[in-house]
Amino acid sequence: MRTVSLVLALASALSLSVALPALAQARTDVNIGLVLEPPSLDPTAEAAAAVDEVVYANVFEGLTRFAPDASVVPALAESWEISEDGLTYTFHLHDGVKFHDGSTMDAEDVKFSLDRINAEGSLNAQKALFADIASVEVVDPLTVKVTLSKPNGAMIYNLAWGDAVIVAPETAATNGTKPVGTGPFMFGDRTEGISISLVKSPDYWGTPIALDAAKFLFIADPSAAFAALQAGDIDSFPNFPSPETVAQFESDPRFRVVIGTTQGETVLAMNNGKPPLDNIKVREAIAHAIDRDAIIDGAMFGYGTPIGSFFPPGDANYIDLTAQSAYDPELSKQLLAEAGVGPISLTLRLPPVEGYARRGGEIIAQQLEAVGISVEVINVEWAQWLSPEVFLPAPCEGAVGAEGKAPAWDGSCPATFSYDLTIVSHTEPDDIGAFARDDFYFNYHSEAFKALYAELGLTADPAKRSELLKAMQQRLADDYAAGFLFELAKIGVENVKLQGMWENAPTQATDLTGVSWTE
Repeated sequence: MRTVSLVLALASALSLSVALPALAQARTDVNIGLVLEPPSLDPTAEAAAAVDEVVYANVFEGLTRFAPDASVVPALAESWEISEDGLTYTFHLHDGVKFHDGSTMDAEDVKFSLDRINAEGSLNAQKALFADIASVEVVDPLTVKVTLSKPNGAMIYNLAWGDAVIVAPETAATNGTKPVGTGPFMFGDRTEGISISLVKSPDYWGTPIALDAAKFLFIADPSAAFAALQAGDIDSFPNFPSPETVAQFESDPRFRVVIGTTQGETVLAMNNGKPPLDNIKVREAIAHAIDRDAIIDGAMFGYGTPIGSFFPPGDANYIDLTAQSAYDPELSKQLLAEAGVGPISLTLRLPPVEGYARRGGEIIAQQLEAVGISVEVINVEWAQWLSPEVFLPAPCEGAVGAEGKAPAWDGSCPATFSYDLTIVSHTEPDDIGAFARDDFYFNYHSEAFKALYAELGLTADPAKRSELLKAMQQRLADDYAAGFLFELAKIGVENVKLQGMWENAPTQATDLTGVSWTE
């Protein structure tokens, strides 16, 4: 009897175990929605923010990197020392780092990458940040010495930009289509106009990641973005383009809505060097014709923080200068009369961003028309915007391009720009120094501002740097160097089971290194 009972008990337990469902396994893939498709995948040769949104920290790494809280932390460099005079930086590299093609990353690759930024013919959009690098010396395979021509208190910060990632000389030329980095993800494949896939690197040197695969899907249309999330085709849209539908996700238990901050100063850029915009009274009149609140409400459905200069409100060194360019259409009309430039007709070129650019541009055009400024709205694609039509200087006379390509500006003549007005959100971190560049599309040439920026580069003392940054903000506001609109909010919508996505955007990135699923 005892034997029979034991057999029955075992049979019962066995049938019970068979009937139990298998334990749920957490997913190891993720589908990310992005508005813009990157023109290439090489962050060292493209100005478009969409490049870093795919590859920063995922595929490519620099000596340093931005953390989610906007601090700068070690990346490929495990440590460094700075000489007392601020001129020599000695970086100690992690051992055992490999590129995705299996080759070793060492000091020679660091030297190649940093030298390449300032080399003749460089396409690096931020090479001005690294102009103070006088030489790069390989001390040994894991040690690099970088010598500056003058102290630069922001160098460690600058090296965290995507423009300063470390690449290999053997693959640098093809990184635009087949990126080879040192990050935890390798390039998988690309379907033009639709998606880019990344896969887990089996030989990653750093902290292991939870995901095996990631796919970025490009959905510019707000209605399509909404539908893709609702259908489950997208797991996260870090910069959701349909703010008018956010309330629907907030009331849906399947989703989490995360409202954060960005480094995105959204501006009505004015060509400061082109008549009549070279007249400060005209620029001031335009600034007072703009109702920021109407733009934030009408284009962004209330998401955005008004700004009065080119600086993020979340920064400790921010000063509120919005009152200096407050909405005052009557003052705007008075300033136009004082400018004495007669009837003004301007073109407003809008890149393909439905929210702040296209919707915001229509609102601004109406506001300018209301004070007597005629505006022709011209919608352009990013390829046009990132050309001499707006962003790049016009080629020098006699310049010859490569076969089948238009010539690029080569620096042998002063930079000239042909556009009048445009709207864009500058999401690069700590980029107020762009106004110190004579070759930048703002076409703003202020010796006073350049002097402040030069002094900032030589200053390490935090209190003095804060004083200089505030003076720079004031100078831009005084000169009405742009129509300062608002700081772009980061509106994220994601599956409630997904964790580890950035709440804020200290740089233009979709960092998946800490992302995972709960069961």
